[in-house]
Amino acid sequence: MIDFIRSLAAFVVVLGILVTVHELGHYLVARWRGVAVEAFSIGFGPALLSRTDRHGTVWKLSAIPLGGYVRMKGWAELGGATRGETDPGSFRTKSLGSRALVVAAGPAANMVLAFVLFTLVFATAGAPVVRPVVSSVLPNSPAAAVGIVKGDRIASIDGRTIKTFRDIQNIILTRPDDRIAITFTHDGATHGANLTTRSRMVDGRQVGELGIVGADVVYRRLGPVATIVAGARETYAAAAATLGGLWNLVVYQKGVKNLGGPVRIAQISGQAAALGIADFVSFIALLSVNLGLINLIPIPILDGGHLLFYAAEALYGRALPRRAQELAIQIGAAILATLIIFVTWHDLGHIGLIHWVSHLLG
Repeated sequence: MIDFIRSLAAFVVVLGILVTVHELGHYLVARWRGVAVEAFSIGFGPALLSRTDRHGTVWKLSAIPLGGYVRMKGWAELGGATRGETDPGSFRTKSLGSRALVVAAGPAANMVLAFVLFTLVFATAGAPVVRPVVSSVLPNSPAAAVGIVKGDRIASIDGRTIKTFRDIQNIILTRPDDRIAITFTHDGATHGANLTTRSRMVDGRQVGELGIVGADVVYRRLGPVATIVAGARETYAAAAATLGGLWNLVVYQKGVKNLGGPVRIAQISGQAAALGIADFVSFIALLSVNLGLINLIPIPILDGGHLLFYAAEALYGRALPRRAQELAIQIGAAILATLIIFVTWHDLGHIGLIHWVSHLLG
């Protein structure tokens, strides 16, 4: 019960932060481009608290804490602006570039949030570094064959000094089925051995494998400039990993078993929160990158779908007909609903609920 409450609370916090920042991106650029914003709500449903600012925007804290929304004047009206429509505060009357900026600002805000959070973690807790210490050895692996065991520290490979576990990976991955000389320490004594790495296929190419796992993480302090650079690199790495995962999913149908929806996100949110503030903040940053990039997928109803409409408008010189946009959004909503149902069913199976219900029903 404690794990369930923690996961639920963490999920509400994570979703609230990510969606609020996303919608804030839309809001700020909309205001910049002169679009009248009618409402900004944190949560859905009946308003618990609300106030109207001097620009006419109603700010609300609503009862259902699962995300939020921003409502702009003219945003929900599909099709292009009609001839003679001149309302300066309407989203529909703005230039194509302004509308695209407003839509793209949500995903951009999520990327900025990720960078800020990663940088904050590096500035406070330091940068995580995996030491070159063996946490486990795979059976029948090259490392096991030469006597490397848990707790050993890899000192050098082919004369190159090893400082982090990533140094090991950088060397071994490029040396499939190759002979190497390795030096390691065991109980304070230094040992040397020659071994032949194994190879395996990863994304269509051969990589080397030593057969050891590293999980001994320490945090190292960084200077101000190095902290910012590390935050940018971590954001880029998260974005590249997300795009790579999407590519493998669409092109090669790989990673379907790793898909997760709200249930899995809530579960991992609780686990991250239990590990400490640094891990929890890092998880929010990683999820923010995912949310920003997934929103750019060109499926009508997502931000990427609206940008697709604007690309068509730029190409043909006029907005797509209202009926065509409505049909595209209905198809997009169906695709999204199907995906949500699939990942939720997958999540329930992952936590064992489907098996438990099947067993209960005989």
